[in-house]
Amino acid sequence: MIAVRLLRICVVALCAIASLLPGMARAAPADLRAYAREQFGAEAELRDHKTDEGAIVEAWRDGAYVGLAFSTWDLIKSVGYSGQPIDIWATLDPSLVVGAALLVRQTEPLLVIGLRPEQLQELVAGQSGLDIKSLKRVAVADGAKGVDHIAGATISSNVLRDSVIRAARKAARISGRLGGGSRLLRDKYEQGDWRTLIAAGAIVERKISASEMVAASGSGEAREQPLLDVFVALATPAGIGVHLIGRKHYEQIVSTAGPQDDLVMVGANGLLSIKGAQWRETGVFERLAIVQDKRTIRLTRDMHHAFAKVEAEYAPELRERAIFVVPHASGFDATKPWRLQVLAVRRTADGAESAQTFDIPYVVPFDYVARPPPEASAAGEEALWERAWRERRYEIGALLVLLGALVLILLFQDQLAARPQLYKATRIAFMAATLVFIGLFSRAQLSVVHVVTFAHALRTNFQWSFFLLDPLIFLLWGFVAVAMLFWGRGVFCGWLCPFGALQELLNEAARRLRIPQFDVPWGLHERLWIIKYLVFLAIFALSLNDMKMAFMAAEAEPFKTVVALHFARAWPFVAFAFALLAAGLFVRRFYCRYLCPLGAALAIPARMRMFEWLKRRPQCGRECRQCAVHCPVGAIHPSGAISPNECIYCLNCQSLYHDPNVCLGLKARAARQAAREQISRGGANG
Repeated sequence: MIAVRLLRICVVALCAIASLLPGMARAAPADLRAYAREQFGAEAELRDHKTDEGAIVEAWRDGAYVGLAFSTWDLIKSVGYSGQPIDIWATLDPSLVVGAALLVRQTEPLLVIGLRPEQLQELVAGQSGLDIKSLKRVAVADGAKGVDHIAGATISSNVLRDSVIRAARKAARISGRLGGGSRLLRDKYEQGDWRTLIAAGAIVERKISASEMVAASGSGEAREQPLLDVFVALATPAGIGVHLIGRKHYEQIVSTAGPQDDLVMVGANGLLSIKGAQWRETGVFERLAIVQDKRTIRLTRDMHHAFAKVEAEYAPELRERAIFVVPHASGFDATKPWRLQVLAVRRTADGAESAQTFDIPYVVPFDYVARPPPEASAAGEEALWERAWRERRYEIGALLVLLGALVLILLFQDQLAARPQLYKATRIAFMAATLVFIGLFSRAQLSVVHVVTFAHALRTNFQWSFFLLDPLIFLLWGFVAVAMLFWGRGVFCGWLCPFGALQELLNEAARRLRIPQFDVPWGLHERLWIIKYLVFLAIFALSLNDMKMAFMAAEAEPFKTVVALHFARAWPFVAFAFALLAAGLFVRRFYCRYLCPLGAALAIPARMRMFEWLKRRPQCGRECRQCAVHCPVGAIHPSGAISPNECIYCLNCQSLYHDPNVCLGLKARAARQAAREQISRGGANG
């Protein structure tokens, strides 16, 4: 009954604390299109592009491409450590740099280990300014802090950054703004007319007014008189070229061009000429050029093909029109964005000549481009878990040294335990190393959340790559799994748990300061064990239905507050952690004994161990209870038997086992030996 009452109190307290967990820092827009509108402004023209690989929203302003918006869940089905969905909306500018980023949805429990909710949003927004080609930060958007990593949140930092990068690269590939083997569908043909070609973006129109030229030149009188109305189209695909110039003329030009050459249609109406007159003499159209990346392609007389009229239905009459065959040798890639550069030349009122250059951006419609699978495009990129292991190689090396030292301690435990002073010094030093290196520095505290996450992953979408994201956590769990087969669960609890080490070191200091210790009566002590098992079962049961609720219940562990966040949390969490540590000053490892759900989870398979290396004597329990009295977790039954479910394998009892000044068995043996020697001396004297 006492255990049940205490459990109820704990549940109520945890629910109260969990209710203080803040939600997302801001409400998300209604949909991705609304988010794009918010980021690019109300004046931007939004174009939805839906493909089999996912959907993106492109933004255009004044005929120029200004960026795109994407959802990581829609493009790459981004998930976290346990396979739970993560959805981040972000923008990408024309130079392939991430603009804004917003966490819209996440149900991944491990994502917030080591993070406060506001830090999580800050970490997502901090991806702003990341160049997805070089993976370097080149700019930071207004209001963003450029935070792409937070100490103690390695998994979260890596998962969020990787999700944004992979989704952004896929969005760029879909939009044709990132290479990767895209191929132009030259033979694709669909019925259409001038209006459908304009709506699909196959034909781009740019109107240039007199006021624009005056504003650009900085002189003259501004008037809203239209000077030029320019139309540009990539006529290489049959679905565009045939509609523009007719099938017969299209096939004639294609047959004379190279197999990889491209066709560009340029047409115009207005008071000015886009061709000029000098090209007939020089052979170069000085008023027209194609620009792609840093390459400028001059249009020449040899590339020029005239045609009588635009054949597409509803097409306007164009005063000037031409097809230019752009040779493949020029380096032009029709699957990537390019722009037509138009030099507008007019005479001012005083007879002087005024010239100004205008750019007309162009991107071939998605339907005319065959793009490689995302996996093929991303081939050769370093996996996220590989980068994590490379970046933390020194921590990995230090951890392996520490684990190697622990293996030696376990293998030669008899020799160590037989030397009390050496054992105590080794024990204190190892606890300090666990607390400082594994806990405070690396923040590699194992948690019951890992247990339920692993169990959940086995039932859903298990992938080793998720569990390799944090190399120290992975190595520790691997070592604990092997150690459980040989020695039981106590190897972790007694040697590798930072919070357990903190409790032990604080209690050691309390004992030296002569703070009184409270011995819990065995009957009550044994019944209080039930609490931690009930807490674990409650967390596990919740995880089967709702991982978020399970994570909230896992606040029964103070590990996040103490080890991951170094007490930088709301006061109820800090008060809860300090209360547990304070209790540990009077009852050794109070939390480990009665409340730890992780210890309970590890205790369930504890009896499967192969070795029984903890020695006992016939006098244990019957005549002597020194080991039971000095056991830091009260794992020794009054009968003298050691409970494998509670033992933390600290070797304290083994040190007493070998101590002739404490162990009653050794004292009795020494007394018998002394008696025999006395009898032998008496017989010799007689």
